[in-house]
Amino acid sequence: MSDRIRKLNSLIQQQLSELLVRNVDFKPGIFVTISKVDTTDDLRYTRIFVRVFPATGIDYGLKTLEHEKKTLQKLLHQKLHLKILPKISFIHDKTGDEVDEIERLLQQA
Repeated sequence: MSDRIRKLNSLIQQQLSELLVRNVDFKPGIFVTISKVDTTDDLRYTRIFVRVFPATGIDYGLKTLEHEKKTLQKLLHQKLHLKILPKISFIHDKTGDEVDEIERLLQQA
């Protein structure tokens, strides 16, 4: 991954995190965080990996993000001023769930 892509990923993560806090109303008790951003080398697509707390709110959180995707895309474009803004897609980050499962299995051993 090039340094340019790494910087863009970091910038997208920072700006989109702020946009989520200010512009997306999740129901009380649901928290969504961006854990990773992965942009393609041609800058056309960005996968946004999100974690939703509690785990029971995953479906709701992802549906809400999909519903707000066009608005978030537009606001992100206004903040970043890029010639080509990657199309975003939201993906549930399962790494935290896997870590929790491994910890649970180790405690049982």
